[in-house]
Amino acid sequence: MAENFEFNVELRKTGKHDSRRLRREGHVPAVVYGPSLKNVSLYVSEKEVVRFAKQQYENTIFVFKSADKSLNNLKVLKKATTLHPVSRRPVHLDFFAIDLNKAIRVSVEVRYEGRAAGVKDGGILNTVRRDVEVECLPAQIPQFLAIDVTPLGIGNSLHVSDLQMPEGIRLITLPTETLCTVTMVEEIVAEVAPAAAATAEGAAAGAAAGAAAGAAAGAAGAAGATPAAGADAKKAEAGGKDAKK
Repeated sequence: MAENFEFNVELRKTGKHDSRRLRREGHVPAVVYGPSLKNVSLYVSEKEVVRFAKQQYENTIFVFKSADKSLNNLKVLKKATTLHPVSRRPVHLDFFAIDLNKAIRVSVEVRYEGRAAGVKDGGILNTVRRDVEVECLPAQIPQFLAIDVTPLGIGNSLHVSDLQMPEGIRLITLPTETLCTVTMVEEIVAEVAPAAAATAEGAAAGAAAGAAAGAAAGAAGAAGATPAAGADAKKAEAGGKDAKK
């Protein structure tokens, strides 16, 4: 079950100029919204945002602490964090205001435990999904869903339906979707090898065709040059005879 943590927040003015000023002062512009709450612009300390940036806080219920009565004690979830493309510093944050008595949909991490039997036999574990979507009350959001991969042999897979769901948690992701599978390394190499061979054969065929075309063009050029040389020789001979006359 998710724990409660606090965010110190204050209202802010909208606009790029004010947002830039807040970032220079070590704050992060943010917005909070929800089913019964219109968009409210606010800001939080960048240090607090960085502190709670780890994945373990993805579904944590946060409680706002603010001098503004409309924000104070408001319970929220982090919805989205925008990072600067170069510095990777947080530049904006979205919060979702929740009602503890109403179910919501969230993505929950799938945590794979153990070592698959097929890995010991030379295979590799391919992870297809790292999270699933569930629906539950905010206070019942699990931090993660664990599944044991130890029994998996080569060629075996686990699906969403294999997850053990806690009481009160409803699965939204299709149960038929694959979570992970164990395959042989040779199978992956075998898939790459034919493609590489086909590419090499195509390149060789192209080179051979190019060489043949070049040779044909050279022969044609030589054939054309020979008659021309013969004609020039006859002209020279005729000219000699005329000179003797």
